[in-house]
Amino acid sequence: MSASRREFLETLSLGSVAGLSLGIMGCGPAAVKAEGAPLKAAFSNAGLQSTWCELGKRTAELWGKMLNVDITWLDGEFDPEKQRNKIEAIVDRDWDFCCFQAVQMDSLAEPTRRLKKRGIPVISMDTLLVEMDQMRDTGVWTEVTPDHVNMAEMAVGYLMQKIGGKGKVIHIGGLDGHSGAQGRRQGFENIVKKYPDVEVLGGGVRWCDWKKEKARNTFESLLQQETTPIAGAFFHSDDMALASVPALKGTIHEKMLVAAVDGQKEGLDAVKNGVLAATSVNPVCRIHRTALFLGQFFARNKEKVEQAPMEIITPGPLVTLDNPRVLEAMYYMADPAHCII
Repeated sequence: MSASRREFLETLSLGSVAGLSLGIMGCGPAAVKAEGAPLKAAFSNAGLQSTWCELGKRTAELWGKMLNVDITWLDGEFDPEKQRNKIEAIVDRDWDFCCFQAVQMDSLAEPTRRLKKRGIPVISMDTLLVEMDQMRDTGVWTEVTPDHVNMAEMAVGYLMQKIGGKGKVIHIGGLDGHSGAQGRRQGFENIVKKYPDVEVLGGGVRWCDWKKEKARNTFESLLQQETTPIAGAFFHSDDMALASVPALKGTIHEKMLVAAVDGQKEGLDAVKNGVLAATSVNPVCRIHRTALFLGQFFARNKEKVEQAPMEIITPGPLVTLDNPRVLEAMYYMADPAHCII
């Protein structure tokens, strides 16, 4: 591995915007310059009805234009079968690389194996396409992901601090088969087990499949069952939290504190306005941009899978009113016009 190439990948692994800019400007390896015929890439994320996924699409398309990559988008629709069928329909086309966020672990394993046989790099985004020890056999070159456990630990740790480490709480989860949701479940449990005076209502996490209406209905049902105020709630996404919070109005639970994960504009607005106590940033722009940048780098440099980093972690901060500078910075970086984090 050349020094310049190694430095480039190390910079990417830190999620550096500066490193990305070097590549675009041609100050890194010569092959990352966006010259000549455009590359062709297939992208799919979990579902464009999600604010997070929609911003990921914007990011990939914005940076794709800069890097001379033509992107075909396949909406996962939060349905593993629909996503798999869409990808199976295009695996025999000529792609330079593919980037997928699987709705459910293992659901895209078979089409990814077919892409592997054709020598097409596949980058997995945000959630595991298959278990890490099966990645290379399946055809995944690199996993670009946040630390889902840590994101939940930050948000739930802050929530526990604010409710005084006692009381009743609600835990609304994403999709059971989604590795990111499982990581967030684990992070919640890691924190809550430290607080013996906290009771999780409903028997633990209530899976709502990332669907806002299902989350609200589940949340309302739990509220109605309690005759004393509930202290807090943790949601696996800002979208589900913001769809559910209006149900608190006029109830005995109105002062409940709510924390979530994603930290894009709507979630940032909710923190600023006191609707959410906290949100952990799941850096959607960084994830999609890094996947795109890796894919074009692999293709233009004719990389071998053995040269690719197995995993790149994309961290994001906790956003609360206690740290207004972080909130201000996230507004700029998550703006769809910038698509930085």
